[in-house]
Amino acid sequence: MTLISVLQERSGSQCELCKSTNQPGVYAVPPNPTETPDTAILVCATCLDQIEHPERMDANHWRCLNDSMWSQEAPVQVMAWRLLHRLIAEGWPKDLLDMLYLDDDTLAWAQATGDHVSNDDKVIHRDSNGVVLSAGDTVTLIKDLTVKGANFTAKRGTAVRGISLVADNAEHIEGRVNGQQIVILTQFVKKS
Repeated sequence: MTLISVLQERSGSQCELCKSTNQPGVYAVPPNPTETPDTAILVCATCLDQIEHPERMDANHWRCLNDSMWSQEAPVQVMAWRLLHRLIAEGWPKDLLDMLYLDDDTLAWAQATGDHVSNDDKVIHRDSNGVVLSAGDTVTLIKDLTVKGANFTAKRGTAVRGISLVADNAEHIEGRVNGQQIVILTQFVKKS
């Protein structure tokens, strides 16, 4: 039996979020790498478009989450939780989130993409020019830095490849210089 036929049987060939029969298709709920009935849902074209393009979200369309959030299927619960968090500024989703209960594993899955964190709460790392840094980027030192405890100076112009971001401090990144893993202040680097 194919994945889509299993999902159609489970949902009665309706979108598992809004109950529409408008071109339902399979949506793998991130961050799962494989599509299985335990990690995917059947969604209509309208829901899929708004999931993939949050800027097009129509809050009134998502009032259907009042029903779908009670699904027994974990991927449906996860998507309902994420979509309610995207719409929390509307007011009414907050009441639904207060009622929604997810077990620990399902809640961890729902939080895995970070959709629930507002832009005000996210830690954004920026280089000396204000360019946003991401984990794995390469940066160049713009100043000679004395590395405390390692007895060397990291010279200006040194490339630091594959940086990692310090999760709770926007001013710190980590990278390897002269074979040593060091913490570097973002004000002393520029993205390459």
